[in-house]
Amino acid sequence: MNTENLGVDRTDRRILDVLQRDGRTSNLKLAEQVGLSPTAVLARVQRLVREDYILGYEARLNPRKLGAGMLVFVEVLLDRTNANVFEQFKAAVEVRPEVLECHLVAGGFDYLLKIRTADMDSYRRFSGEVLWLLPGVRETRTYAVMEEVKNSTALAL
Repeated sequence: MNTENLGVDRTDRRILDVLQRDGRTSNLKLAEQVGLSPTAVLARVQRLVREDYILGYEARLNPRKLGAGMLVFVEVLLDRTNANVFEQFKAAVEVRPEVLECHLVAGGFDYLLKIRTADMDSYRRFSGEVLWLLPGVRETRTYAVMEEVKNSTALAL
């Protein structure tokens, strides 16, 4: 990915790369890895946060150990008879903790959802009590994940 035109230089890219792989890296260790003083690295990280290159820091949790081992992707087709259907759907999805991601997509359906629940029984309840009752939902297609081959948020820098 060429980020030279995006307001970050090679050192910024190295900082971003280290932090996206380990957001708990100390400023001192980060400075050693990129070859700058801790003060200079801190100033760069603060600028990268301020300019929204770094959106935040979080711990990645093990969903299986926390009762959310079932991962499904759901295609959602909306009924377009209501002018506000997209806004209503988005607002309803944003408050559902089971929905990890929601993407408006081009193609044969409107939204692609990434959902985690405990198991198939809990997903079936979620579908009947929540998903199919979301504003404007006309049709859904569910894809249960049998194996997560790769799960990463790291960008190629």
